[in-house]
Amino acid sequence: MSAAIHARLLLQRADFTLDVDLQLPGRGVSALFGPSGCGKTTCLRAIAGLERARGRVQAGDALWQDDDARLWLPTHQRRLGYVFQEASLFAHLSVQQNMEYGLKRQLPQHRRVSLDQAIELLGLGALTARMPHTLSGGERQRVAIARALAASPRVLLMDEPLAALDAARKAEVLPYLERLQRHLDIPMIYISHAPDEVARLASHLVLLDGGRVRAQGATADLMARADLPLAHEEAGAALVQARVVQHDAADHLLTVAFAGGQLHLVSTRAHRVGDEVRLRIAARDVSLARPPVAGSSILNLLPATITALHEDGPGQVLVTLDAAGTALLARITQRSCRQLALAPGQSMIAQVKGVALLD
Repeated sequence: MSAAIHARLLLQRADFTLDVDLQLPGRGVSALFGPSGCGKTTCLRAIAGLERARGRVQAGDALWQDDDARLWLPTHQRRLGYVFQEASLFAHLSVQQNMEYGLKRQLPQHRRVSLDQAIELLGLGALTARMPHTLSGGERQRVAIARALAASPRVLLMDEPLAALDAARKAEVLPYLERLQRHLDIPMIYISHAPDEVARLASHLVLLDGGRVRAQGATADLMARADLPLAHEEAGAALVQARVVQHDAADHLLTVAFAGGQLHLVSTRAHRVGDEVRLRIAARDVSLARPPVAGSSILNLLPATITALHEDGPGQVLVTLDAAGTALLARITQRSCRQLALAPGQSMIAQVKGVALLD
């Protein structure tokens, strides 16, 4: 199994300073998230050696940079894969030849990902003879990812790989990125400005602000923290890890269980009892009521305790909730908050109007 990634980096420019200390897990997707100009791409390029920052970078047992020891490996010696916003395929080479180009960067005895495995995981089997100009944007990006994987990198770096795609092509590529996360023992550092991508892909999250780390940790924990900006955005939501306990094919209704109870959601996708799934519950889709609740069209009624109340813009309140150890968010009006006389410590019923299945 891959070991953790540690990057301590300092880069000073006339109008910007990057000063970060990252501790990232050695498996799964770690997302760098924050507003434009916060240093996400600069940080990623410094890890790759494309920007000359001072500090120390270690990926597992491989030390790529240590300025105290006067060690600095150039990018081509760092055994990494880098996927940019634009696929940048070689126009004169076929899909197969583009992917094979990645093989040249690694000796056969050091290869950890076979080209066949990359092709299978990214669904490229039917495209290998095609030329880049005949591919859609999503297909080109999948080929670029396969080319990066063919080099058997210790770390896969992805700089907003879906930013140049429209909604349809983005929806096409996301399931393949999820497959990589599940099936490859290669850590990925992923830059995105889209909260939905972060919620869907990342298990670890780094929030950057002004070139510094504002917070880092498990994605579910940081998304539900009211002292951080993600919870207050329009797309603010809680992440819930759950297990499938029933699938009603007639009503297309999936029932899942987690520590806080059970949730029901409409799903046409086939899931087996026992499958682990990730759910996204938007704050705007949660209302509150005092128990008991009699007669409601809302299927999901969860006992929860109010942990805090936060102003959330004109006329709105963000309520943080604890449902048997699982954090939830509810965005309600100030009037509703007054009428219900809400306060921390009160027991409420969280009425969940919508649940998004991410896995």
